[in-house]
Amino acid sequence: MDNRGKAVFLDRDGVINYPVFNPNTNEYEAPYNEKDLKLFPGVIESLKKLLTLNYKLFLISNQPDYAKGKTTLENLNVVHQRLHSILLENNIKFDEYYYCYHHPQGKVAEYTVSCECRKPGNFFLKKAKLTFGLDLSKSWMIGDRDSDIYCGQSMELKTIQVMQQIPDNKAGHSKPDFKATGLKEAVIIIGKNS
Repeated sequence: MDNRGKAVFLDRDGVINYPVFNPNTNEYEAPYNEKDLKLFPGVIESLKKLLTLNYKLFLISNQPDYAKGKTTLENLNVVHQRLHSILLENNIKFDEYYYCYHHPQGKVAEYTVSCECRKPGNFFLKKAKLTFGLDLSKSWMIGDRDSDIYCGQSMELKTIQVMQQIPDNKAGHSKPDFKATGLKEAVIIIGKNS
């Protein structure tokens, strides 16, 4: 019997929480402060459902806005800590949070690199597989952008693309296994296909 774990890897912004409109860039971006972190309806219940299905939970998120000079690492960490607190308050445990802070066209020199951890790169999937003894063939990737889908497909995970609330031209070219209106529907799909 194969005792390796099965996992669900989730993107954050656009899947777990709402992107935030930035009037300076005229774009929807990651939240920079905790008051702007607002979870989509049904996220807590959906994550609890994945835990009852015995999935380990992981977050993989590209967070390049420090590299781009838009905010501080401290601000990004405050937002993460708020999310972590909300999850703990609801008895939801992620096994690990993986954040890539790099960007190839950044402004902050030490974070301006072409790295392996930025999705669609699969460095964090490989790391989680080794660290937690995962069976990726039984695992899923949920994200709203093509880079999430390509990341999952590169390691042969089943993929679900959450349809973007606010289109940003970073979705629509990949071919996910499933599409969902939100995390709630994505979890129903996983339940039916586990």
